[in-house]
Amino acid sequence: MAYFSYDFAFSDVESTEVVGNLELEEPIPYAHGQAFYRPGRMALEGCNGLELVLYHSPATEAFMYMRHCPPDANLLELVGLNLDEITDLKRLWLPGQLCLGSDRAQLIRQAMVNMFSSPALHNTITSRDQHNLAVFPIAREGLKYQVAEAIFENYGYYCDEVVLDAHHVFDSSVPVYNRKVEMTVFKDKDLDREQRDAISVAFIADSIASGLVMRETIERVRERFLRLQEVNVISPLATVRGLCRIGRTECLQDLKVRVHVFETLLNALPPDYYYSAHFAAPEFHIRPDLDKAYRAWWGQDSQGNAIADTACAGYGWSEVFYSPRKQIEMINAQLGERHNLNIADIVRRNL
Repeated sequence: MAYFSYDFAFSDVESTEVVGNLELEEPIPYAHGQAFYRPGRMALEGCNGLELVLYHSPATEAFMYMRHCPPDANLLELVGLNLDEITDLKRLWLPGQLCLGSDRAQLIRQAMVNMFSSPALHNTITSRDQHNLAVFPIAREGLKYQVAEAIFENYGYYCDEVVLDAHHVFDSSVPVYNRKVEMTVFKDKDLDREQRDAISVAFIADSIASGLVMRETIERVRERFLRLQEVNVISPLATVRGLCRIGRTECLQDLKVRVHVFETLLNALPPDYYYSAHFAAPEFHIRPDLDKAYRAWWGQDSQGNAIADTACAGYGWSEVFYSPRKQIEMINAQLGERHNLNIADIVRRNL
């Protein structure tokens, strides 16, 4: 996949119009050709924009597209199939949305280990001492990404780690979203002054939907760590709309920010801010053939609508780790509303 440029413009809550351009370079192989990283950048009118890196490996492929797995009776019970339907099957072909709970956390760990072994991150880490790095996982989802563990496995560094509790709370005064960000204030017991002054690189772990939580987190980390030079946002899932909100953050004017994402960026056109689908354009994907197979698995409804284009093909964000049953309920609610189907129907027709 060669160089790709994508222009965008949309109205947003905090600005009359967001105008920008996304550029993605040709993927670069590493790990003996088994993995790729793809540098990119987002330019926004009136702002510095963001640096991006997309990653492909066997683990990110299974997370974002399709994977073969054994016919797990416990999983299929959640999906809505019974044991008689899978008796003769040796393996199932399922999308990443149905990699649930602890199974998903194990997949994420391998994907993160692969990501941090890439040349895109190698110099950032090895050019500093371990006390210059800090990891900030955002509860809940960011805790499952195991970033500090991936750094240790690749480099042997014992990084300071500060768990952040940043989340949405209801606020009817906020247009469209009806929510604001509430965040636990840093405590001195997390890191003392000497430790904070040594930190020059932060790794903030959480996926990006609207971008509200990540923007607030970057601002608070910057306020607390005065000698910070670089922020690496570790976001397996990230939407273009959410990245734009981060790119318009004032504190980024003199701070290097890079966002690291699995495989591709997601499309968060309203009203689907949190149930974002893949962009259909093959140029968005390091391996367009993987997205083609993914879209074929979801297929069409009785009206000929592509199911992969709608919210029911979304990922569920934190729920998929912490409440597999709720993840299935969310997918079924969207499938029923939009396509008069449920996830068992789609799995069944792909057996």
